[in-house]
Amino acid sequence: MQVLSRMRKHYLACDLGAESGRLMLGTLDNGTLTLEELHRFKNGPVTSGNSLHWDIPRLFGELETGLGIAASRGAPIASISADSWGVDYLLYDASGGIIEPTFHYRDARCPVGVMNVYAKVSWPEIFAETGLQFLQFNTIFQLAAESPERLERARMILGIGDGFNQWLSGVARFEESLASTTQLYDPRAKDWSRKLIARLGLPTGIFPPIVRSGTRLGPLRADLARRTGLTGIEVVASCSHDTGAAVAAVPGSGSDWAYLSSGTWSLMGVELETPVINDACRELNFTNEIGYGSSVRLLKNIIGLWLVQECRREWANAGADYDYAALTRLAAEAPAFVTLINPADDRFLSPGDMPAKIAAFCREHRQPVPETPGAFVRCILESLALLYRRTLGLVDQLTGRKTQRLHIVGGGSKNALLNQFTANALQIPVVAGPVEATAAGNILVQALAMGDLPSIEAARQVVRDSFETATVHPCDASLWDEAYRRFAGLVGG
Repeated sequence: MQVLSRMRKHYLACDLGAESGRLMLGTLDNGTLTLEELHRFKNGPVTSGNSLHWDIPRLFGELETGLGIAASRGAPIASISADSWGVDYLLYDASGGIIEPTFHYRDARCPVGVMNVYAKVSWPEIFAETGLQFLQFNTIFQLAAESPERLERARMILGIGDGFNQWLSGVARFEESLASTTQLYDPRAKDWSRKLIARLGLPTGIFPPIVRSGTRLGPLRADLARRTGLTGIEVVASCSHDTGAAVAAVPGSGSDWAYLSSGTWSLMGVELETPVINDACRELNFTNEIGYGSSVRLLKNIIGLWLVQECRREWANAGADYDYAALTRLAAEAPAFVTLINPADDRFLSPGDMPAKIAAFCREHRQPVPETPGAFVRCILESLALLYRRTLGLVDQLTGRKTQRLHIVGGGSKNALLNQFTANALQIPVVAGPVEATAAGNILVQALAMGDLPSIEAARQVVRDSFETATVHPCDASLWDEAYRRFAGLVGG
């Protein structure tokens, strides 16, 4: 029988997203978890000429501010951990300083990196070694786009979340969920791919040891403890990849469920014990990322609510500043299935005038161009739901099993209209929530590391006992089947 800690314990999660970061206080008390946001701060790319960067020193400063707020609460904090998006990285010089700039994954250099990699090693070889899907901004391609001068100066590389854990603890480790997003990680050996590192001529000495999710790194740096007033706190490498943390908090049970981590990106897949690395997986461009307990997340990265975010930004710049609730309401009022797009079309990856890109796609495919914000957003949400249907069908094809329900977690789970569209498109129940899955997963893995929870199953029981979820049942099957036939023609099958 699994025994949960009955003592009240407090933990901090630094959750770094592409639009914002926040410091969350998690309290585990008698088998339930409560979350409180202590400090939120903006994040986003910094433009320098034609290049996009992250302002890491400012983000460090924001986290330190949050630590001071946490200390002022007076609650004894057991541990802290940071998580972040994948693929991007920090380079450190011989003095331990960060080599600026820290590039953003949407920087224009990525296609050059792809060409540089393919000049040395083929795509089938890369996939056979890593099991990771092709994305032009994977770390392997970003490193291949680096200047020789920067690589010569570099003495260490860390993912963003692990860089924050190093800043907190002074201990440099690459946690395996984040390492698995680099396309330089071998999921069978559970270590760096020395083969790819050598073939690409990357400096072997810059890659630090890889540790498993839930590794205790050591105490908070003494100078940070003095400045912030936080004492007796341990730094943990939880799941440093935000998707890994989110999936750890999926309130699923049994083995017939899939997950969708919904936000700027949509990450859809299933949890397995071993990676699926074969020709079919490569050709379908699926990925094998690592989660808690070295579990495998067979998934596809899908462009998500980025499409709505970029449209909203464009409309705001033009003087029409809608909030997301208003846009969703307008979408619900717009006519159904007038126009569909393929959200996976490469043109939608980069920032800049998303409504114009959608309009161009519609004209190319001889469809009506949306005329109102509501029509644009309805087109996006319906198309995303249909892409989810296609993706989940491919998941079932690769695994040989039939998914019976979908868990949607993350910020996108608040979009009730998209949840209903998704249930309708998939024709299976959709369970929406928790919204704060990433922070919850980060904290629950810390609790596992600190011995306050016995297993991932117990952690998921805590999620089920702590957070409200909404089950959405499918309807309108014939309408969505007809829409899917139209959609299949846009995506080629």
